[in-house]
Amino acid sequence: MTTRLVLVHGTRVSGAAWRLPAYLEVLADFDIVTPDLPGHGARLGERFTTEAAVAVIAEAVEGGDPSDPVVLVGHSLGGYMAMAYAARHPTRLAGLVLIGASAVPRGPGAAAYRAFASLIPRLGAQRLARLSNRAMVRLTDAETARAVLDDGESYAATADAWAAVMADGDPRLLRDITCPVLLVSGQWDQLRVHARRFAAQCRDARVVVVPRATHLLPLSHPQVVAALLRDFAHEVGGGTDSGHSATT
Repeated sequence: MTTRLVLVHGTRVSGAAWRLPAYLEVLADFDIVTPDLPGHGARLGERFTTEAAVAVIAEAVEGGDPSDPVVLVGHSLGGYMAMAYAARHPTRLAGLVLIGASAVPRGPGAAAYRAFASLIPRLGAQRLARLSNRAMVRLTDAETARAVLDDGESYAATADAWAAVMADGDPRLLRDITCPVLLVSGQWDQLRVHARRFAAQCRDARVVVVPRATHLLPLSHPQVVAALLRDFAHEVGGGTDSGHSATT
């Protein structure tokens, strides 16, 4: 029996974000699946909706041996969509990990995201991509940025993706999920502000905060995140937990 890890990426990247060496090495004992969400990676041009994203995740979850435990992991946009999948299949997963996806997407913060999305058609995807890519390099490194970023094509999906999160992202989605839930975020992640509210909706939840990390935690601290995923997957999948390696 091999635990299946379905790793779902965030906005503006693709499944390549989970194919960095740290993840492939540390998680080598697992069956790793890294799907592209609609509008990203191999699915560029597909319209992003919550239902379309959930269908992609469902295909990845169900693609292996049905007797193998599945741990679903999502970062940012991928975390909100993973939550939406889990709410529709509350008993299917052995574990759920939400990274940088524990803020209720309402209020002034959501308005800022909508305002940014409205700039994309006016300023152009490539121009915004260049600015975003430079910021990514500063927060991670040039090699990582080259491995995970495109030239701006996925910006076309941003408005629809963020609209889906704002419409459907709700901690109450976690109420009926029977598996353990791990809520992970960086210390300086703007999308962790309601982590306790999300945890309170779960039957079995724990919150992990990685010191001095931002919302780009999976890209800036891949070894830390990979170790957290390994330990959690061993624990919920029936293996031996070797201990979390971040501040809880």
